[in-house]
Amino acid sequence: MLVRLMYASRAADSVNADALAAILKRSKENNPKVGVTGVLCFCANAHIFLQVLEGGRLAVSALYNRISQDPRHHDVALLSYEEIGERSFSHWSMGQVNMSRLNPALVLKYSEGTVLDPYAVSGQASLALFNELVATASIGVQV
Repeated sequence: MLVRLMYASRAADSVNADALAAILKRSKENNPKVGVTGVLCFCANAHIFLQVLEGGRLAVSALYNRISQDPRHHDVALLSYEEIGERSFSHWSMGQVNMSRLNPALVLKYSEGTVLDPYAVSGQASLALFNELVATASIGVQV
């Protein structure tokens, strides 16, 4: 049974480019072993993580439980969890959203303002934003 999980969190003050690179490196090494794919978005100006994980129910749930305990972030909020027929992010063991290519008008399409704030919109709106980022090639595999 495949599932898709999306969560948001606020990054700890200590999170910088090196910490983000370490997170992505570890994800790319470990996620394929358990069949998890997904995308990580880090909005530096708001210090917010937004992540989608896809894979088997047990693997995704176990990973989310570990992630939610990570001291590099807080205020972890589950935005959506659903059973899926196929993956949307199957090409990435862990892709990263290139926030420098994020058009503020695209964020405005799904929220009240131009600053990414997944706490202020529905999980459905956040997932729609992710899908547009994929379509516009704003997701990469490097930091």
